[in-house]
Amino acid sequence: METPPGECPQCWQHAYDKSIHRRLRPDEDCLPCLDHMRNGCPYFVPKPKKSWW
Repeated sequence: METPPGECPQCWQHAYDKSIHRRLRPDEDCLPCLDHMRNGCPYFVPKPKKSWW
C-alpha cells in the first residue's frame, strides 16, 4: 500500500498494515508507535499541494 501525500510513512503503515502489530503479545506495546506518540513523526512529511485553480 502506497503512502498518500502529506502522510507519515510509518504512521500510515502502522495504521493500515495489520501484520505489524499481529506479532505483539496482547499486553505488549509497539515501540515505534509509542515513540511517535511521545516525540512526533521523525519524517519530514511534505504537505499535499493545494490549488484553487
